[in-house]
Amino acid sequence: MKTRVIIMGAAGMDFHTFNVYFRDKPEYEVVAFTMASEQNIGTVGKGKYKYPKELSGKLYPDGIPIYPEKELSKLIKQKKINEVILAYSDISHEEVMHKASITISNGAKFSLLGPKQVMLKSNKPVIAVCAVRTGCGKSQTSRKIAKILKNAGKKVVAIREPMPYGDLKKQICMRFETYSDLDKNECTIEEREEYEPWIEIGVVVYSGIDYEKIVREAEREADIIIWDGGNNEISFYEPDLLVVITDAHRPGHELKYHPGEVNFRTADAIIINKMDTSDPKNAEIIEENTRKANPDAIIIRAASPLTIENEKEVEGKRVLIVDDGPTVTHGNMPIGAGGFALKDRNVDIIDPRSYAVGSIKEVYKNFPHLGKILPAMGYSRQQLRELEETIDKADCEVIVAGTPIDLKKIIRVNKPILRVRYELDEIGNPDLKDILKKFL
Repeated sequence: MKTRVIIMGAAGMDFHTFNVYFRDKPEYEVVAFTMASEQNIGTVGKGKYKYPKELSGKLYPDGIPIYPEKELSKLIKQKKINEVILAYSDISHEEVMHKASITISNGAKFSLLGPKQVMLKSNKPVIAVCAVRTGCGKSQTSRKIAKILKNAGKKVVAIREPMPYGDLKKQICMRFETYSDLDKNECTIEEREEYEPWIEIGVVVYSGIDYEKIVREAEREADIIIWDGGNNEISFYEPDLLVVITDAHRPGHELKYHPGEVNFRTADAIIINKMDTSDPKNAEIIEENTRKANPDAIIIRAASPLTIENEKEVEGKRVLIVDDGPTVTHGNMPIGAGGFALKDRNVDIIDPRSYAVGSIKEVYKNFPHLGKILPAMGYSRQQLRELEETIDKADCEVIVAGTPIDLKKIIRVNKPILRVRYELDEIGNPDLKDILKKFL
């Protein structure tokens, strides 16, 4: 008899897990996906939204339905599910076990797959950059690695973890080289935050859903592939070098979240980031945890210095901070780069919550830890309009944006937007140049 399976996910590792491990195995029947957050994939109601037949293979000619995760208990019973696979990231160990308890109490087996089951092998060297939490600084680290490799004469191509928010059939394999590629693929704010910085430094970046097809395309034009991992996900590719980022603002999280702890324990090099804006004792905690959990890992200490364009324009002003959405929502940070950049400055930071409209208002309800910042949410055209309306209503004189992209390119508001930039800056030795010289 076939094992009837549900894959729990968030439009990333879940799809990859199906493609690599389940798609062509007749001994399994993947009955459904459940989606942790509807913001990732639009309206997921009553199984009407599907993982398309173009991706699901010959065993699933009608595709696979996708349901909200809140329906898991009912689905296990109604669909006579034998096994539930957890396949998404950046959740606490406590939350993992709550999901296990819900699954088991309804009569199904609860499972996690390991790297050997989900990693693909490339015929080119792969440097994977992962993290222990969302918002640690993976992308700035990935770009620093790319610059070093380019200066060494290597052709670098980046592959980014998926963020599929629209028509999945159109997102099987996407290649981004120019800004027009972002418009062509109707990228959301979060997607632009991840792809645009690569375009700025002249590196081609791939993303999509079928990561076997993606890596074969990338191999055609790369000497070295950089996996720029999303959230704190396990690399989709078997790495020849695994660099993992920790956050000195969140000491201890490296041992409290899944699968961030897996990354932490398997890293070749561990970067302790944001030491310039955190308590020095926090870095000591992470170092001690590294020595216990992964004593062979190389430790790199790093800062993430922040600069505000035209910074004199914020002095003495009423300021609205717009910060990176994933960092301050899923990453549980009360403020992001914009908030840290304005610390100790002569500014009046306004509270945007009273101006929030529509889905932006709902974000504050769902993430009550948020401070006096506005998350840069833009998972749909409607949400972008609500973000613009919230900013237009806000009683402030200037916007400080701590997102990785230039917000002025995608929203139109009635106030000037000043961009915060941040890059990785290693402190002392060893540094990334030392690691990469040995790698090459």
